[in-house]
Amino acid sequence: VQLVESGGGLVQPGESLRLSCAGSGFTFSNHRMTWYRQAPGKERELVATISHFDFTIDYADSVRGRFTISRDNAKNTVYLQMNSLKPEDTAVYYCAARPPYTNNDYWGQGTQVTVSS
Repeated sequence: VQLVESGGGLVQPGESLRLSCAGSGFTFSNHRMTWYRQAPGKERELVATISHFDFTIDYADSVRGRFTISRDNAKNTVYLQMNSLKPEDTAVYYCAARPPYTNNDYWGQGTQVTVSS
């Protein structure tokens, strides 16, 4: 199982980034996909999640209306479109894949997002 995040970087407040997470070694289409983030000195938090069955989506209140999660099962990839970025969005962003009927996630290595002027 492998999850590879990409798309992070340094941007100014108000700008956008699109993160991608490509999965391999498992049946991507039957896994819930979730983006998490962890800022220095803070606990990891759920950012956005999308189910495998009916593509039900949920967001953290802090990103709702600014971030959009989507998935392309044909490409085994989940995306996180991040608009109107704020300095408080600075963190390492991780994607996770959860098989059905379990609470155990597969994790990527993370990608750094820094929002600073």
